[in-house]
Amino acid sequence: MIIDKFVLWDKNQPVFPIFCYFFTNFSILSWVVLNTFRNTTSNNKAVKENKKLSLVEVIAMAVGTMIGASIFSIFGLGVKIAGTDLAFAFLLSGVYAFVVAYSYAILGKQIISNAGPIAFILKGMGDSILTGALSLLMWFTYVISIALFAKGFAGYLLPAINIAPTAISMGIVEVLVVAFFTVLNFFGSKAVGKAEFYIVLIKVSILLVFILGGFLTINWGMTKPNFNSQHVNGLFNASIIFFLSYMGFGLITNASENIKNPKKNVPLGIYLSIIIVMFIYVSIALVTIGNLPLPEIIKAQENALAVAARPFLGNFGFALITIGALFSISSALNATLYGGANIAYSLAKDGELPEVFERKVWFKSTEGLYFTAGLSLLFALFFNLGAIASITSTVFTVIYIFVLVSHLKLRKQYGGNKVLLYINLVILLSVFIALLRYQWNTGKDAFYASILTFLLAVLIEYIYRKFSHRTLKPEKIKSSID
Repeated sequence: MIIDKFVLWDKNQPVFPIFCYFFTNFSILSWVVLNTFRNTTSNNKAVKENKKLSLVEVIAMAVGTMIGASIFSIFGLGVKIAGTDLAFAFLLSGVYAFVVAYSYAILGKQIISNAGPIAFILKGMGDSILTGALSLLMWFTYVISIALFAKGFAGYLLPAINIAPTAISMGIVEVLVVAFFTVLNFFGSKAVGKAEFYIVLIKVSILLVFILGGFLTINWGMTKPNFNSQHVNGLFNASIIFFLSYMGFGLITNASENIKNPKKNVPLGIYLSIIIVMFIYVSIALVTIGNLPLPEIIKAQENALAVAARPFLGNFGFALITIGALFSISSALNATLYGGANIAYSLAKDGELPEVFERKVWFKSTEGLYFTAGLSLLFALFFNLGAIASITSTVFTVIYIFVLVSHLKLRKQYGGNKVLLYINLVILLSVFIALLRYQWNTGKDAFYASILTFLLAVLIEYIYRKFSHRTLKPEKIKSSID
């Protein structure tokens, strides 16, 4: 058991009473404030409307996806690349996210479709092999993400309960965790939203305890940035890598058909979730660097946050961060499975996936949910996902670029500043080129795999259309102004 493994009370840790004070008061305050907000946003509309996701649940879904396993596992790599500039790298990554969020917010509040960005591209660029290929790629990235979350959950859980992480034990945990959240998603968006709200509340509470405790003992001299040419290059590379950590906000548009008042709550949810996550990321970076020397963070690699918690929270902090990692991965898997299933169904409904996935089943769940979960589990159990996962960043960036291009084409119909859109497009193209350059310099396999993935998606789409004679149907996508 975790309690047997870690010392929960350490008399030599003077900050422990302060930690208890912050943890207790923050948990109570969060519970009161968030539940009050949820109650004030409820209304007496029809039962169908009440089953939709509220603004708080939408934010929880996005934050839960963004603050996933990466915040616990790639700090060592981030510090190795950016050094003491890591906090600024997270800030810069957040700027990239806002560049994309501007178009997502404007289009997402008016184009209501669980296909999300693919619906934007379809509206702006029309039906084509390229649009179909991008839709397949996006769904595939969610499948891979779910598989990675399942593996990450097993990797954290088994050592914590003193079970050796063998292939069999890892497989059992992966099956159980995917099955659990598949059953949860089976009962619909409201069940997902409620679960996500409470999981994210616990996760964010743990991270804020880490932040508050860390700020009490931080050595600000260790966090001083270094802006010479070498470090600026490292800062920029790290910002590209951590750009992936903000990608979860897009799930909001993948659930827009299931959100209360999407015209208001979609843009609010997108912007607020990015702001919340940016604050948490920057704060964690400062606390980690300010409490642990850089060589120790790099040495800790995947366990950097847990090791960084020891100086001010003792062994209890180490256990707490481990628990936080499990909640983080759980919430990310839950939200991503929901988004992935919605994409599968929406694309099937609009003529992209085989017709068998269009059929609705009991409790209004969809075949897309089971197909997404099953394929994700297959990848988790039988494939080495390290190389495959590196492709997802490239795929998402390309999808973002086409969303911005589509927004430019739809600007007169849906709104948006033309100059700002062109600036955003230049920024995103620069990020994409820098990402490919980083892949080329650090591992050409990832570079070639990314190119091959795009070519295969186009080929599969071409073959599928030739034999099925099906097309994406933009007229089925709802629009508040059409």
